[in-house]
Amino acid sequence: MLHPVIAPIPVLPLPVMILAAGMGTRLAPLSSWRAKALVPIGDREALAHVVEGVRGVARVVVVNAHHRADEVEAFARRTQIAVSREEELLGTAGGVCAAGALLGSGDVLVWNSDMIGPLDAARLVEAHARATAEGALATLAVRLCEAGTRGNVGLDEDGRVVRLRGETAVKDAKPEVRAAEFVGVHVVGEELRRALPRAGCLVGDVYLPAMRRGGRIASIVIDAEMIDIGTPSEYVRANLRWLASRGMGSWCGDAASVANGVTLDRAIVGEGACVVGLGRVESCVVWPGAEAVAPIADAIVTPNGLVRVERLPR
Repeated sequence: MLHPVIAPIPVLPLPVMILAAGMGTRLAPLSSWRAKALVPIGDREALAHVVEGVRGVARVVVVNAHHRADEVEAFARRTQIAVSREEELLGTAGGVCAAGALLGSGDVLVWNSDMIGPLDAARLVEAHARATAEGALATLAVRLCEAGTRGNVGLDEDGRVVRLRGETAVKDAKPEVRAAEFVGVHVVGEELRRALPRAGCLVGDVYLPAMRRGGRIASIVIDAEMIDIGTPSEYVRANLRWLASRGMGSWCGDAASVANGVTLDRAIVGEGACVVGLGRVESCVVWPGAEAVAPIADAIVTPNGLVRVERLPR
């Protein structure tokens, strides 16, 4: 029996918008000392991990900046990406709208800079290309919820988004059969881009109104766990995952020093940092240029001060 062959859909590079303008309130006090998008994860900044993940699908990469914008602009110059500076916070929709000239035309891949994980950007872009052929206005990357958990996204049997946040917004929708969580990475189609507000939210001010009008928002289910580094505990967890993904028990950057008698256990010691004292340094992130004193556990050590976090499971 012959099976139909699904013709591949050409996937062209897209403009990529990385959202990094927020104040990072939940990450305080770390965000008082460094732009949230630039906190170090392993051997580089969080934003550098996102940029690396989108390079293969990007026609151009644009990051927006507001809080500690000079730091973000310095990073952008070093990595040769573009910056859309916001004198006032415009929200996710407004940020994409304001960066329109830098992004150019067409669909745009949008990635929240605080969402860190091994999401396959090419797979998302290809899924959106297929969904567009079926009339989709946007495609959201989601992770399925465990049974009994509602999540902030509801999907029908075809993968169409029928619920966002708490609202089932699609009229005459098929029943919701799966609950999922939106991971903050999505492709916004060109039609929606043309109607973006100057300020506002992509979910509340763009997607939900489009769904109420009968517009189709598609989804792609991903297996990759995305960590929202919006809190100090989750920030440490992202660093520990970086270690584990490389099969390392600890890592030290260039010119870092660790005193004799100090044992590193699930610890990251940044470039030029030092660890003194005697004992274990466990489940810790020591920022570049900082000094940590052993013994210490479950902490972030920065040149500006020390931040304790709740104990994370091993």
